[in-house]
Amino acid sequence: MSTKAVLITGANGEIGHGLVTRLTEKDPSLRIVAIDVHPLSQTLRERCHEVIVGDIMDSSLLDRLAAFYDFGTIYHLAAILSTKAEREPVLGHRVNVDGTLGLLELAARQARATGENVKFLFPSSIAAYGLPDVPTKMKAGKVKETEWLDARTMYGINKKYCEDLGRYYNWYYRQIDPQPTAAHVDFRALRFPGLISAVTLPTGGTSDYGPEMMHYAAQGKEYRCFVPESATLPFMVMPDAINALLTLEATPAKNLTQVVYNIGAFSVSAKDFYDVILKAFPGATVEFRPDALRQKIVDSWPADVDDSLARREWGWRPEYDFRRSFEEYLIPAVKQRYAK
Repeated sequence: MSTKAVLITGANGEIGHGLVTRLTEKDPSLRIVAIDVHPLSQTLRERCHEVIVGDIMDSSLLDRLAAFYDFGTIYHLAAILSTKAEREPVLGHRVNVDGTLGLLELAARQARATGENVKFLFPSSIAAYGLPDVPTKMKAGKVKETEWLDARTMYGINKKYCEDLGRYYNWYYRQIDPQPTAAHVDFRALRFPGLISAVTLPTGGTSDYGPEMMHYAAQGKEYRCFVPESATLPFMVMPDAINALLTLEATPAKNLTQVVYNIGAFSVSAKDFYDVILKAFPGATVEFRPDALRQKIVDSWPADVDDSLARREWGWRPEYDFRRSFEEYLIPAVKQRYAK
């Protein structure tokens, strides 16, 4: 008899740390199966029913998981992020697309076998958007889910395609079968803005200039910012990102009209980051030295997103605005991290 469990891929990443902690704080008896290519910390391992150091591209691993567990919910967090995916686009596509397809198939097989829907939570990204230039970006303002879907990066293209795959598995999977299955993959995606964590270090994402600036300042190191002061993107702190995942997961399917939702918290420029960091770390040294290639990517992403649909359909509300994010969450934690 299979064990009921929750599967989290990429559990050692920025979202994974917060998600494992919050899920087990809410329900200590929850059986979490965690997968990552890197070993988890002892603290995180203790919160999981099983931890697997492995690759989501390993089909034999997925077959073993399907044999031993019934997953009611899958949080698929594993991905090659934007900067690395640009440097290694074939690897990015393999992990981000083929890896997602394998997990969607696992979920579909389990839904057919158990007769129960399998929820599939997928963190997408504002990288799915592509605006042609800065004036257009600033004029566009808050971008809706259906606008400017002309991704300019391998990562963004991968995310947008996986959204389409999820839509297919959710609504159209094997639609010409004479006897449709009773259950399906209940796919739900969030287009996250830039995410900032007080717990984990930035991992080289294209939107990481803000958190990198903060960590360098806390260590008394000079930071060379690869975008100009005017570069503007939407951002969110990790507690709100975790809240969004958990709230969307808990929302009845009948309340949802689509599978992909924007969520936002605050939109700020690189100069806004610098000003608040300089206030907290008066000795901070930041040199704005734009990297034309990386800046071009940032310029193609929206300055803000329209998340009115998420607010209306499943009650999305961020708890942290820009001021509270830094004053109550980020600055105290980062100061403690680097305290001598």
